[in-house]
Amino acid sequence: MNAEPSLPRHHLPPESVAELVRGEGGPATLGLLLDGERSRRLLLLRMLDDATELGPAWDLLSAAQRRAPHVVDDLLMYPQTGMWLTTALRRLRGTLPQDDPPLSVVLGHISALAATAALRAELDFAIDVPVRHGRVPLPTLGCAMVPATEPWSTATVRAAGGRAVVEAPGASIAVPLPLGSPGPGWHPMRRLAVGPADQRLDVALDDVDPYRTYPQPTEPRPLSDEAAAQWRRVLEEAWQLLLREQPETAGAMRRGVLSLTPTPAGERFRPRSVSAGDAFGGIEASEPDDAVQLAATLVHEFQHTKLGGLLHLTPLLAPGAHEDGKELWYAPWRDDPRPLEGLLQGIYAFMGITGFWRARRWSAGADSAVAHFEFALWRAQVGVAMNQVHRHPRFTQHGTALLDTLRERCAKWLQEQVPVEQTALARLCADDHVARWRAHHLRPPAPAVDEAARAWSAGASEPPASLAAAPAVVPNPYARWLDSLAMLVRHRLSDADEDRPWSDEPEKAATRVNGALPADSLLIAGDALTACDAYVAHLTVEPNRADTWAGLGRALALTGIEPTAARLLCNTPERARAVHAAVSRAVGRAPDPIHLAAWLGSSSPA
Repeated sequence: MNAEPSLPRHHLPPESVAELVRGEGGPATLGLLLDGERSRRLLLLRMLDDATELGPAWDLLSAAQRRAPHVVDDLLMYPQTGMWLTTALRRLRGTLPQDDPPLSVVLGHISALAATAALRAELDFAIDVPVRHGRVPLPTLGCAMVPATEPWSTATVRAAGGRAVVEAPGASIAVPLPLGSPGPGWHPMRRLAVGPADQRLDVALDDVDPYRTYPQPTEPRPLSDEAAAQWRRVLEEAWQLLLREQPETAGAMRRGVLSLTPTPAGERFRPRSVSAGDAFGGIEASEPDDAVQLAATLVHEFQHTKLGGLLHLTPLLAPGAHEDGKELWYAPWRDDPRPLEGLLQGIYAFMGITGFWRARRWSAGADSAVAHFEFALWRAQVGVAMNQVHRHPRFTQHGTALLDTLRERCAKWLQEQVPVEQTALARLCADDHVARWRAHHLRPPAPAVDEAARAWSAGASEPPASLAAAPAVVPNPYARWLDSLAMLVRHRLSDADEDRPWSDEPEKAATRVNGALPADSLLIAGDALTACDAYVAHLTVEPNRADTWAGLGRALALTGIEPTAARLLCNTPERARAVHAAVSRAVGRAPDPIHLAAWLGSSSPA
């Protein structure tokens, strides 16, 4: 393959940088990001060839490039090619686990790319390619299914005289022509083209490329025709929504969204979606609840795509003393603490989500309550995230400009009117989430906790001042579902016409949401007093459950009972949780959680 002898130096003009800094970016800016990605891929491919001597595959790619350069360029820019390149180089350098698949299978993917390029360029050829658990994936085309007696082997892709086959022991699978057609033993990769001709989104529905899932590769899992048809229907609806409500974003997506990898549906209101900087233009997404959810997912992941492209051209964060990941931050959209790089990605993505709901709330009709709630929730949470790291010394000039611009926009959004009910629910959920995060991941100094436990047991009038010391961030890998209150709100607002068991049957309402307690349902239903009793009852059974301490604080605050305890539990629940456990260990019985929290909050440490 003839890599360019001298790749261009890429830079973004000020107007494109300004677009991206604002969280935007039109088709022209996306084109510049794609140009940078192309050069990056070529450099990675050359590095791989230098490290491994790609041999016949390189020669076949070169021949395809001479015959049809646009075909090779299209393959090079396919998101999964970028993911494979970085995976292969990391495996070679030993920075990824050296387990399945074998390195030979990873490196052999270049032969599958070469075979695809040659087929699309209509060359005559023969080349060996990897077989993965009986499947032979050819990127952008599909995969052949062959008999397999072992997980990893090879097959031969052969083309001559306008006929192409995949040959393996015991099988010869014809690759149907024209490419993209189904056939016996052959599953084609589908393409979804939705929208009017002049505003069409054309993406690969990728269910076969091993590098379609991020960050770990997975084996091909072809969709049924029925599942693919459902994806087409919901994508068509989501795209029409984006064309109406986010036309500028949709225009840029036509250039920057290249593939969609479907995964099984998850819990209602908890979709899973992933993108990767190494796979520019690729989105992995679970089957959505509806078109609105898919539209929001596309906006979310497209924000990551744009920021990833920008980061490949200019740094937004300078190297610093905390690059080892010890400096961790609260991310309101995550259960776990995040490094600064990850927090910045989330800020950029959720500014896009906030803008999506800001526009959506005026056209949502019967669903306007949900849209108002989402806008109010995300503007508050993104604002909290940005305020944490504002003026952080690691931000470069461009990084500072980006954060300052987004903060200014968010500040304006925070001034916009939202109905009182949705505003109150959003504030409740935002405050609860950060309290649950603190209870899970913050640890007061152990000597101060022990001193407080001794003081409580001795009948001291107030806790020791040492408890006011800053807590340490100690990630709890078991933290899950910190957004349970927000999930319950979404159910409540979305199911307005159903028989809602919010106060009469809180156990039933809680079963709708993973991680939710009956007390959480009572809190959302507005019965804070009963919720208090339910939280206390749960603490007698499971006193170390972090979510319960945070929920108790929120319930106490709404009732007005024990305001000192409420303030402590709302702001620093980690203190009550830690001291409660220490007292229980020391004296063999658990103290009353509300009395303990009131005592802990009785002086400045609260």
